[in-house]
Amino acid sequence: VQLQASGGGLVQAGSSLRLSCVVSGGTRSNRVMGWFRQAPGKEREFVAATRWYGGTTAYADSVKGRFTISREDAKNTLYLQMNTLRPEDTAAYFCSLREGWVAGGPRRSSEYRYWGQGTLVTVSS
Repeated sequence: VQLQASGGGLVQAGSSLRLSCVVSGGTRSNRVMGWFRQAPGKEREFVAATRWYGGTTAYADSVKGRFTISREDAKNTLYLQMNTLRPEDTAAYFCSLREGWVAGGPRRSSEYRYWGQGTLVTVSS
């Protein structure tokens, strides 16, 4: 399985950005995917997760109501729509993949087996 993330950039506070993560390989039936982020000097933190089929999602409180995780099956691609961006959203964003959902959503990085490279999001004030 390979994950290729893209879509990061430099934006002003209040702007929107959409990240993409193309998946190569693996099966989809029990797939769960997530987005994590890591700011300089900080630990990697959970952002959002979704079941590939079924529509179940989970969000970190810090992004709930501003970010939306989704996927496009035909393109085998995961998205993260980020609205009303804040300077504290500045980080490298990583997509990840695992098999199977857990209650409340898998929120620990150790729960994911596959990772994409990071895409950098910088939000200026």
